Amino acid sequence: MSILDIKLPIHETFQSTVQGEGYWTGALVDFIRLSGCPVGCPWCDTGYADGGANLPRVERSIHELLGELKSPRVVISGGEPFIQKHLPELVQALLTAGKQVSIETSGAFWKEISPEAWITLSPKQHINPKYPVQKQFWSRANEIKIVIETGTEIQFYQEDISIHNHQLVYLQPEWNSSSKSLSLILQMLQQRPEYRLSLQTHKYIGVQ
Repeated sequence: MSILDIKLPIHETFQSTVQGEGYWTGALVDFIRLSGCPVGCPWCDTGYADGGANLPRVERSIHELLGELKSPRVVISGGEPFIQKHLPELVQALLTAGKQVSIETSGAFWKEISPEAWITLSPKQHINPKYPVQKQFWSRANEIKIVIETGTEIQFYQEDISIHNHQLVYLQPEWNSSSKSLSLILQMLQQRPEYRLSLQTHKYIGVQ
């Protein structure tokens, strides 16, 4: 079977939008959202808080996915992309097609992928201890994005962040409690000015 014939379960795709979070905020991107995530974040904004049994899931070939791309950078998200067997092949096909690739992950599942792919690690171990961050991600991730709800999240991951000397750490307000969590982040930045604030810009400007 050709790599282009491989099919993956797709939640949704959309093109010519902007990345709203983290280092690449404001960059023109396409999104490929892969289906499925067992972690169960209560505030999941793609509907997988309860596993997403009734959410869209369409098997689509890599050839089909490549055919609809419009932007120079493609963001693979979910769900949780690293649960998918053929994630490495999807990444390689995108790179071969001349696309830049970003992947957003909780870090709970590990697969070897091309070092050319940008990985955003957004750990959720503090929410669901059944899904700890796989240790390889702490050294592999290009940026760390921590969603802040209570203010205790930083302490939970601080040791791993410090050990691996991460230079790009973003603190992002949990959307449903953003007024409170934004205030907490501003206080945290006074203690750790090397960290950065990440806002969900796409939600403020009304795009996907």
